[in-house]
Amino acid sequence: MTSFVLDARLEADTVRVADLPLSAVRLMDDATYPWLVLVPRVAGLVELTDLTPAQRAVLIEEIAAAERVLAAATGCHKLNVGALGNQVAQLHVHVIARFTTDAAWPNPVWGAAPRSAWDEHRRAAFVADIAARLGAG
Repeated sequence: MTSFVLDARLEADTVRVADLPLSAVRLMDDATYPWLVLVPRVAGLVELTDLTPAQRAVLIEEIAAAERVLAAATGCHKLNVGALGNQVAQLHVHVIARFTTDAAWPNPVWGAAPRSAWDEHRRAAFVADIAARLGAG
């Protein structure tokens, strides 16, 4: 049995927030949008259908938890949730806080604005807040 390894691109583009029962929760390292990425910690997953029914049930609850905490932490106008996998095949789910004033509104975030680096202290505080809200602080 192969052990779980986070895809190198996800590792490079995100920062660890917390581990939930199934998923690693990571923050996209782009201050333009508050953006969480959930990666189920099971080796070899590409599609949602690769999860067992029980794992899918856990994942949907973890997505809902990520939505709740991201909305509470940001006061966003809308949440976008997606599992595209066109550039990174490893199964991962994006949970993105959107604002009617953000750089891409109302379009998808991908490619809409250049990446903006987080201030290190602001990022650390945001990660700590999200982790605490998830009960994983």
